[in-house]
Amino acid sequence: MTEPTDYVPPKVWSWNKESGGRFAAINRPVAGPTHDKELPVGRHPLQLYSLATPNGVKVTVMLEELLARGFGGAEYDAWLIKIDGNQFGSGFVAVNPNSKIPALMDRSGPVPVRVFESGAILMHLAEKFGALLPTDSTRAECLSWLFWQMGAAPYLGGGFGHFYAYAPAKIEYAIDRFAMEVKRQLDVLDRRLADREYLAGKDYTIADIAVWPWYAGLAKGLLYGAGEFLEVEAYKNVQRWTDTIAKRPAVKRGRMVNRTWGEPASQLHERHDASDFETKTQDKLASAEGA
Repeated sequence: MTEPTDYVPPKVWSWNKESGGRFAAINRPVAGPTHDKELPVGRHPLQLYSLATPNGVKVTVMLEELLARGFGGAEYDAWLIKIDGNQFGSGFVAVNPNSKIPALMDRSGPVPVRVFESGAILMHLAEKFGALLPTDSTRAECLSWLFWQMGAAPYLGGGFGHFYAYAPAKIEYAIDRFAMEVKRQLDVLDRRLADREYLAGKDYTIADIAVWPWYAGLAKGLLYGAGEFLEVEAYKNVQRWTDTIAKRPAVKRGRMVNRTWGEPASQLHERHDASDFETKTQDKLASAEGA
């Protein structure tokens, strides 16, 4: 291992705006809004403000799965919140004081209800519609894996992902520390999936919806370009589970919503109607503009 730096933490930490790597310009040590900006409101009871990061994909997949099951009340407007300072607008901070996507406003009742944190949104929707959350003895297993993901993902994203892909310098100790933890997590999943189709058992649940966007991307080498580094192909059960879920039509649709990268045909920046998947992806909009 290379020698550590000579850095010694001061008695009192002070913010250096230049530190933080790729996202330094939008990171800050305080909360609250930086500017006034109201959020748009569409015609559906459920208003989602998000971006197609793994945490955002959880919610759009959940909503598309509910619609596929015939729950018309799950119709939603999905508004794009780019992580370029828009998350600090006053309207968004009012919905999510933590200034992170996704955030949901449920306007179906007499009093609008805000829900933030992706796991909380999945539970809110599952309980609201009575779907994708078991009511039998597997409920506890489902919730355990849901909360496992919520606790594990920061090691994968803010830990491994930051130091492997985004930090201004490659720090061997940090990358080794978080790579070890991410491989341990993959092994946890691989062992769990060795003798069952889904995380809670035989049925697809919000546990799978929560875990899949993070660990499927990792399993396919799409997250941070770290597939070879982490030898993701070795986790055969995770690979099988990843492929099974990827084939679901609702998952395919959910991945497109609020997506601003990749092939234009895979990007639906905003979603306000089911027909938008056929008419308002970026390739269709570009064709219409050029006609």
